[in-house]
Amino acid sequence: MSVKVEKTENKNELKLEFTVEAKKFDEAMKTVFTKNAKYFNIPGFRKGKAPMAIVEKFYGTEIFYEDAFNEVVPSVYDEAIKAEKLEVVSKPSIDVVQIGKGKDLVFTAVVQTKPEVKLGKYKGITLEKTTYKVTDEAVDNEINRMAERNARMVSVTDRAAKKGDVTVIDFEGSVDGVKFEGGTAENHELELGSGSFIPGFEDQVIGMKIDEVKDVKVKFPEEYFSKELAGKDAVFKVTVHEIKNKELPKIDDEFAKDVSEFDTLAELKADTKKKLQDEQDNKAKSELEENAVKAVSDDSEVEIPSGMIELEIEGMAEDMNRRLSYQGVTFEQYLQMIGKTMEDFKNDNQEAAKTSSKMKLVLEAVYNDAKLNVEDKEVTDKLEELATMYGRDIEDLKKNEELVERVTESFKSEKAINYIIDNAKIKEVAEKKEEKAEKTTTKKSTTKASETKSEKADSKEEKTKKEPAKKTTTKKSTKKSE
Repeated sequence: MSVKVEKTENKNELKLEFTVEAKKFDEAMKTVFTKNAKYFNIPGFRKGKAPMAIVEKFYGTEIFYEDAFNEVVPSVYDEAIKAEKLEVVSKPSIDVVQIGKGKDLVFTAVVQTKPEVKLGKYKGITLEKTTYKVTDEAVDNEINRMAERNARMVSVTDRAAKKGDVTVIDFEGSVDGVKFEGGTAENHELELGSGSFIPGFEDQVIGMKIDEVKDVKVKFPEEYFSKELAGKDAVFKVTVHEIKNKELPKIDDEFAKDVSEFDTLAELKADTKKKLQDEQDNKAKSELEENAVKAVSDDSEVEIPSGMIELEIEGMAEDMNRRLSYQGVTFEQYLQMIGKTMEDFKNDNQEAAKTSSKMKLVLEAVYNDAKLNVEDKEVTDKLEELATMYGRDIEDLKKNEELVERVTESFKSEKAINYIIDNAKIKEVAEKKEEKAEKTTTKKSTTKASETKSEKADSKEEKTKKEPAKKTTTKKSTKKSE
C-alpha cells in the first residue's frame, strides 16, 4: 500500500491518494464472499453453496466491490494517518479512482487537520469567583421538601377538590367532537396545581367532587409539540373518582429519626446545611472553571474547520440520544415531538459546537505551551476505577486505545484548566441577591400516553453512573463508519 499526501487550496486540508495492491483487494472480495455466501440463491445450487465464480457470473463481479472496499479501507486509512502523524479532525471525503477485480484499488481521501491556535493571555488573568452562602431559609426549605416526600396521602370525602390535592380521574379528550390519540386515560393521578396538564385544565378540576362528571374546555398552546393539536380548542370529559390530601409529618426529632441516621432535628439541619454548602461550593468551582476557559478562549484566535464542527454536533446528538434512551425515547422521536428535523438541530447548534471546539483546541494549546504532563499512573488509576465501576477487566480497558486516549485527553483538559486558575488573580464576590419573578411553567403533556419523556431524561441521568469523560479530540473515521 502506498500513500501520497498533498495540500489542497483550502486551509488545514489535505488530500491523500491511496494505492492498495490488487492482491489485497481480491483477498478482501473473497472475505466478503465468505461472509455473505449463505445469502446467495443460485439456480442449480443449494442456497449458500454456489462457488464465488458462479455468483460473480450470475450477479456481476461488482457485487462485491462496495463491501470489499469497506473491508480494506478502515485499516489502510488508520495506518496511513498514524504513519504520516496527521491530526485529523473531520470525516474523510472519499472518492474512488479505480476499483475492480485484479486491479489496484486507488482512492482519495480529503481530510481537515487540526488548526494552529494563536494563544492569548492565559497566565495572570483576573477571574471572579462567586461565594454562595447557604441560609437558614434554604435549609428549612430542604427540610420541608423532605417532609413533602414523606407525606401521607389521606382520602378526602367531605369536600370538593382544592389546589394541592391529588385527584384520581378518568378523562376523555376530543377536538371538534373527534377523540385524539393520547387524550384518554382511566384512574389517572393528577396533583392540582402541579402544572402537568395544559393551562386551564387543573383549574377547572378544582372544585369538583367525588363522582362528579364535568366537561373541561381548554385550548392547546400554539407551541404544543403535536402539530395536529397545537392551538386547537379541546373538550375533556372528566370524572373524579377520588380526592387525596397530603398529610405532612410534624418536623421534630422523631421526624429526623424517621428520615435520616440522626437522632435530633438539629443534627439533621446541620448535615443538610453542610450538604447544601458542598453543592454551592461545587457550583462556584464549576462556574470559575467555565469562566477561566471562556476568558482564555475569547482572547485566543483559531479558525475552526467545518468538519470539526460537524463532528462536534454529531457528538451532541449522540449524548442527547444516550440521555433520551434512559426513558425509552429515540433521538428521532424527540425531534418529532418538538417539531424539528436533524437539519434544524444542526443549524441550532452550530455556534455552540464552534465554541466548544474552540475551547477544546485552546485547552490543548495551553497544555502544550505550559509543558504540562499526564502521568501514566493517573491514567492507570482512572482505568482501574472504571474497571471496578463497570465490572470490567482492567487489562481489557488498557488495550482499548480509544478509551485510553479519551481518559488521557480528559486529564489534559483538567490540568490545563487548573493551570489557568492556579495562575489567575481570583477576586471573590458575594452572590447577587436578585428578586426573581415567580414563573409558571407548564409541561407539554396532557396525558400519560402523550407525555414527553425526554423532559425527564436529564434528571434521571444524574442518578445513572456516568460514562468515562468524552475525549476532547475527534476520533478518526472512515467511510465505513459514516
